[in-house]
Amino acid sequence: MELRTKARYTDEVTELEKKNQDLSYQMACEGIVLLENDGLLPIKAGKVALYGAGAGKTIKGGSGSGEVIERRAVSIREGMAERGFTIGTKKWLDRYDALWDQEKKSFVAAMQKKLRRFNTAMLAELMAAEYRYPYGDAIRKEDIAGEAEICIYVIARQSGEGKDRRTEDYCISGAEKAHLQVCSENYKAIVLIVNTGSSFDLSFLKEFPKIKAVLYACQLGQEGGLAVADVLTGRVNPSGRLATTWTKDYADIPFSEEYSYRGKDLNDAQYKEGIYVGYRYYDSFGVEPRYAFGYGLSYTDFSRGLKEVLLDGTQVDVSVLIRNSGKFSGKEVVQLYASCPAGKLEKEYQSLVAFAKTRRLDPGEEETLKLHFDMTSLASYDEETASYILEKGDYVLRTGNSSRNTEVVSVLELPETVTVSVHRNLCAAKNPVQVLHHVQKEIVISGERITLDPSSFHMVESDYEDLVPYEDVRVTDVLRKLSVEEKTHLCAGIGLLGGKTAFTLPGSVGNTTSEFTALGVPNATFCDGPAGLRIQRRSTVDKKGGVKPVDGAMSIYSYLPNVLQKALYGDPEKDTVIYQFVTSFPVETVAAQTWNLDLIQCVGRAVSEEMKEYGVVFWLAPAMNIIRNPLCGRNYEYYSEDPFLTGKMAAAVIKGVQSIQGNYVTVKHFAANNQEENRYYVSSNMDERTLREIYLRGFEIAVKEAAPKAIMTAYNKINGVYCSENIELLCDILRKEWRFDGLVMTDWLSTGEDRAQNPDCIANGTDLIMPGGKGVWKELAKANKAGKLSIEAIERAANNVLKCVLNSNISI
Repeated sequence: MELRTKARYTDEVTELEKKNQDLSYQMACEGIVLLENDGLLPIKAGKVALYGAGAGKTIKGGSGSGEVIERRAVSIREGMAERGFTIGTKKWLDRYDALWDQEKKSFVAAMQKKLRRFNTAMLAELMAAEYRYPYGDAIRKEDIAGEAEICIYVIARQSGEGKDRRTEDYCISGAEKAHLQVCSENYKAIVLIVNTGSSFDLSFLKEFPKIKAVLYACQLGQEGGLAVADVLTGRVNPSGRLATTWTKDYADIPFSEEYSYRGKDLNDAQYKEGIYVGYRYYDSFGVEPRYAFGYGLSYTDFSRGLKEVLLDGTQVDVSVLIRNSGKFSGKEVVQLYASCPAGKLEKEYQSLVAFAKTRRLDPGEEETLKLHFDMTSLASYDEETASYILEKGDYVLRTGNSSRNTEVVSVLELPETVTVSVHRNLCAAKNPVQVLHHVQKEIVISGERITLDPSSFHMVESDYEDLVPYEDVRVTDVLRKLSVEEKTHLCAGIGLLGGKTAFTLPGSVGNTTSEFTALGVPNATFCDGPAGLRIQRRSTVDKKGGVKPVDGAMSIYSYLPNVLQKALYGDPEKDTVIYQFVTSFPVETVAAQTWNLDLIQCVGRAVSEEMKEYGVVFWLAPAMNIIRNPLCGRNYEYYSEDPFLTGKMAAAVIKGVQSIQGNYVTVKHFAANNQEENRYYVSSNMDERTLREIYLRGFEIAVKEAAPKAIMTAYNKINGVYCSENIELLCDILRKEWRFDGLVMTDWLSTGEDRAQNPDCIANGTDLIMPGGKGVWKELAKANKAGKLSIEAIERAANNVLKCVLNSNISI
């Protein structure tokens, strides 16, 4: 049997690997955020003490489908040693590694025992299974590095899909406090590094005055250890800025005790905070954060000065001059916020409308940044009239380097209320959600004012007529040759356990059908993201062309019983080994913390080059749900609490990936997927304004600016209706309002049984059921014969799948 694959038969390091390794390093450097620095950093590479769970076992990314199995990942311990540090705490670190290995072995053994009677119903439990890192034993007298004055302590917490973070994941432990106490007694100063996928409670800092600097490393991908070492020494000046607000106390988060498992009802999540998510809440209600949205320190100082504000119709350009006024070279981020008048609709105090990052500026060097936005982006959704409106009054523009450090640069006055666009009220809540309200104080600003001309705004009225079907001669030619039953095969993948494929990509999470290769239709492959490609690093090929993994594409595969692993895994000593080495990039939260759209577009292009290298058609990324609460287990896969920053980052990576013809992104999880507990059944309940302005806004920006080829629906419901069978979400909003013309697929195993129903999904706007299988094909054909699923719906779905497959990078 001939094996058609792009996997390589050699493990040599390619030029592409080297290039992408450098890009992963650059992204990590720009995504690290310096939270505190009492003059300690940067330090010289000398003898130091190093402790903590993340020192040698540094977490590079989250667990679950977002994992990436690269050739090698550099820990903080390794990175510091490579950059010239002498680590004087080898005994403690080695003991920690042994403890970690021992407890991981026990954890795996317990999971294997639990999964002896494995079935697909246990997949959710398997995905949520998470090895919790030990804190480490006590720091003994012999563990003290006598000649070291500085101690580096790395707090680490792992999280992943299927389970939200617990209190012990968000707060420091007693054991870690004991470590820090010993360190405080034996070293002159401590640098704390936080190696977590989302924010962490730092209220303990006041107890340890020896902690002079704090770095938020988040999860930095395969080159993270080197990036941390270079920031510590000043070889790299940190330029990362937070993409979420860090609170002083978890209780400061609105309705925090009702979130996920902390609430009384896991089936209904009430989004009572409304539009007041993240900094929109803290800035509007006067709650002081620990670190504001957009915050981050540098080793140098920057001055900021307004050059000009220009208005051209509804287009606004704000030019800001940035000067490096300090002693180190570095980069600065400038953020532009707008405060809108509250009239008929209440408004948050301010929202981000534009941002830019300088190039690397030497001391004394200057750069002018232009911040651009359209006034229509400031409109709010009025449910009473089903329209977006700009209310009359003053629009105050502020520039700064965080939401709490800004200055007014202009006031734009709109003399009368303007309707920007007219829609339909959609995705309504069955039972109205009582949302948080805030009375905004009148903002009185003196100085120069610019008057907006209401006639410059042109109202857009949404057209809800059905879209004209995509026309492609090849697509039409194939479809006319297929029966209804055969067309259903295009509407679902080949199943969870796979099946016949014309093209094999080891580690792909799914495939479209290979039944029509005689008509020139290949199977298209799907691979997880968003921190790179999740595929198998090594696989075996037997004499019959059968492919088995050597390295599982997810760490949870090691939890499967030994007998199952023996049947599923290949023997590299017996059979031919094939290789697929990919890059582990920093997680999406780090991407947002770079505030560097050009860099992130380059990362998208780099991922796309690896897709082309190995034959990936659909990359299941970017993930762009809003970070609503720091306890969400999957926050590391998401960009920000802010929909504008989220949308811009996603658009950048989409442009990068799809710059190579035939490579597609799959934007996910559409929409309002903001918790992991009970994710297959929970309903995200909110008013329509909140849905549109916060939870759909990022998706809208990505669709309109970057035209993604595919979108994946979320597991959850919105106001009681599953996303995958929500015709108002998928057809009225996505296709008719936003003019999306790509493919809509389900998330894996989100349909069937007591979840969304396959025929209803296809009828209501979904095109592809994943992972699919023969059972799904038969169910769709049966529904058609029973008059419950129209041939038009089947053909629409088949058409959308086929146009992607035939234009993909795979051919036969």
